[in-house]
Amino acid sequence: MSAGDSHRRTQAESGQATVELALALPVVAVLLLALVQVGLVVRAHVLVGHAVREAARAAAVDPDPDAPAGAAVAAGGLDPDRIEVDASGRAGPGSRVTVVVTYRVPTDVALIGRFVADLELTAQATMRVE
Repeated sequence: MSAGDSHRRTQAESGQATVELALALPVVAVLLLALVQVGLVVRAHVLVGHAVREAARAAAVDPDPDAPAGAAVAAGGLDPDRIEVDASGRAGPGSRVTVVVTYRVPTDVALIGRFVADLELTAQATMRVE
């Protein structure tokens, strides 16, 4: 085996590695984008939980029917146009009020958003009226 054969073999292996990288890179990129989208959904899930607790607290201490929705929006981080708040059960001091917050999470990460529709997250909290 001469030195030229060894050099040719190295170039061929280098070309093969380049082709394999070119084939694998799009798959890795899509997986990374999907991971980013999952992270955004998890963040929204945490924010919806915080918003429902704030809305339930507002419904428990404030008789204004708009207080829970205002508190949920003011909790921050969620698009007010995508949030729905429903409070029920407030009958007076000592009763329990239940608040349900529904949020449509946008799936707008590049490429992923085209294949996955917006997700709907729902959280519920109950508190005693003060």
